[in-house]
Amino acid sequence: QVQLVESGGGLVQAGGSLRLSCAVSGRRFSSCTMCWFRQAPGKEREFVAAISRNSLRTIYADSVKGRFTISRDNAKNTVYLQMNGLKPEDTAVYYCAARDSSGTFYVTSVEYEYSDWGQGTQVTVSS
Repeated sequence: QVQLVESGGGLVQAGGSLRLSCAVSGRRFSSCTMCWFRQAPGKEREFVAAISRNSLRTIYADSVKGRFTISRDNAKNTVYLQMNGLKPEDTAVYYCAARDSSGTFYVTSVEYEYSDWGQGTQVTVSS
């Protein structure tokens, strides 16, 4: 059974930082492309960042470029999202997701291409 468990969310003031973590079990983490999406109240879920299985390729939404950094530790089966310079519009539930990418270094921002999802962690940025 695949499990993705996010942690690290919370309440922070505008301009502050948070680091989200997502621990993965039940599948071969080193074969997976990993990503983060977020969903704000009343809005569709949107792509935030993704990282290839070997960390050499990363992509970001324009809205977070230069402020957020995605990284992973294959030895710990964990993907991270370092969020700096947080803004009130970053308030959302943040989800991590995985897709098997064995033999490739594929990254994608397309939601349906990810097969396994966590339960989400709330990030609230106050102004």
